Amino acid sequence: MGAAEVETRKHIQQVSAYLSLCASELLKRGIEHDASKLIEPEASIFDEYTPRLKGLTYGSVEYYACMKEMQTAINHHQLNNRHHPEFYCTDDNISKMSLFDLMEMIMDWLAATKRHADGDIYKSIEHNRGRFNISDQVVALLRNTVGEIMQKEKENEPPSPSSVV
Repeated sequence: MGAAEVETRKHIQQVSAYLSLCASELLKRGIEHDASKLIEPEASIFDEYTPRLKGLTYGSVEYYACMKEMQTAINHHQLNNRHHPEFYCTDDNISKMSLFDLMEMIMDWLAATKRHADGDIYKSIEHNRGRFNISDQVVALLRNTVGEIMQKEKENEPPSPSSVV
């Protein structure tokens, strides 16, 4: 084995170790995600309003009216969960986020679209582009990430009961 190959193998191992740290961080975030919704002051408010939100279109006047009624819980939630841009309390919230924050945020948005009858992740991204002043470049990253996740989800879907003979 030559010196270049030894260095390349070290590099591969180092990248693998860093990616393992990243995977560990994402797994931790998945386990801890939105845990504050299970305790007060959030729990009772989310218990009451979550069923109502399900029937509303994200970003609609009715949606925001409901969110306004939930303001105490939402403020507490956003200020205690760094995957929300509002956590950073600045005009340029998104630029303060890490890639881990962005990854958790976009997976949160994607999962949230599944809770609404008319949920559409791409419409949510567009709505939030203006809401959080997200640059075209970051929007493209979010869209690309969603596309890859949705493809992986499709590839790993268990067969539907009707397709099993």
